[in-house]
Amino acid sequence: MRVRTRFAPSPTGYLHVGGARTALFSWLFARRHGGEFILRVEDTDRERSTAESVDAILEGMSWLGLDYDQGPFFQSERFPRYREVVQQLLDSGHAYHCYCSKDRLDTLRAEQMANKQKPRYDGYCRELSAPPAGATDSPVVRFRNPAEGEVVMEDAIRGKIAFQNTELDDLIIARGDGTPTYNLTVVVDDSDMEITHVIRGDDHINNTPRQINIIRALGLEPPIYAHVPMILGDDGQRLSKRHGAVSVVEYRRQGYLPEALLNYLVRLGWSHGDQEIFSLDEMVALFDLSDVNRAASAFNTEKLVWLNQHYLKSADPAHVARYLGMHLGEMDVDPSTGPELVEVVMAQRERAKTLIEMAENSVFFYQDFDAFDAKAAQKHLRPVIGTALAALKERLQVLDSWTAPAIHQEVIDLAEELDLKLGKLAQPLRVAVSGRGFSPPIDITLELVGKKRSLERLDKALKFIADRANSA
Repeated sequence: MRVRTRFAPSPTGYLHVGGARTALFSWLFARRHGGEFILRVEDTDRERSTAESVDAILEGMSWLGLDYDQGPFFQSERFPRYREVVQQLLDSGHAYHCYCSKDRLDTLRAEQMANKQKPRYDGYCRELSAPPAGATDSPVVRFRNPAEGEVVMEDAIRGKIAFQNTELDDLIIARGDGTPTYNLTVVVDDSDMEITHVIRGDDHINNTPRQINIIRALGLEPPIYAHVPMILGDDGQRLSKRHGAVSVVEYRRQGYLPEALLNYLVRLGWSHGDQEIFSLDEMVALFDLSDVNRAASAFNTEKLVWLNQHYLKSADPAHVARYLGMHLGEMDVDPSTGPELVEVVMAQRERAKTLIEMAENSVFFYQDFDAFDAKAAQKHLRPVIGTALAALKERLQVLDSWTAPAIHQEVIDLAEELDLKLGKLAQPLRVAVSGRGFSPPIDITLELVGKKRSLERLDKALKFIADRANSA
């Protein structure tokens, strides 16, 4: 059996991290077993489905690197096939037309609720041989669910689950206008696309026995199901917008690397011993549905930040630089006006938790600043250091080799000559050149800022100090 999995999002919004995890698990399982991964867009809800949402889903999957072997297939393009199957079920007696009005169904539901009964269709039209008097010309089509027996499913994650058919009512498989419903379309698509393993969220568990009954009515064999537990926020409730970012694209905007989010998502409900860090190749080699937990997992942003920081430090600087350039561009910073991005990444990666933080802390390499950070200037750009900074500027001005080692030596030599602790000279120099009280090591900072800009900023700092002394 050739493994074929699928990811089947509804394009009614962004790609949620829960959906991304489901896609990742499906992708990993297919890759682990040398199978195929299919993307299907379930866009039969015409009122809520949008092209923008489709684009957001495709963008999120592309950023994560979850490539698909077939698709995307769109359910909206398969309506003739669904009508064909609905007619097949009608012809075989496994479905029937239901003429019940909305008022009747509302009344039935209200009575059942009042009697503390589970709301369900009562089968009023189930045995009709002809439309009743005054019936609508556009009846819905209901699936004739077996009245007895049970549906037994061997879930690849949860084990054996049994459902009594008496608990399942006759669900609508086609609306009055002929449009198919979810439980019908998913059965047809999974069969036509030869899906062997359906990996999806556990919110679909109650749909599964209904789908299995439809599958059997069509004379087909059901796929293997694996229902992944939901993701919770830190308050124990289902993860939602109130817990912060839940869109994959939003995590990209906030400065996370795709491999960090993938690594975090794979550990939300799956484990391999105590290992925390996984390369993509390791995920493919090790992932198995039997190792997925049955309990819900809680999303921990601090853990994601920790992973992101790990990848910022350990990933190929050229890879990180591509994303850093994107974030600098969004800040209207032109990376061509300063040092190579790879050099900036290597200088900054030990001090940044996200690409946004790295970009914000690197703007001064490319753009001059209008003012010094007030707190840093108040503490370090004092008249007492003016003479030393002026002397350092003279030394740097005639420095032939503008490299970090050469710059470092000049700073050390002057500090020794003036009997200053290194920090007493290096920190004012840092504020003068970067405009703030923190940066990479000062010698690397000056090398990356460049000789011309560094000297100009030293002039600006000396003027600031002089003005401060005159106003004292």
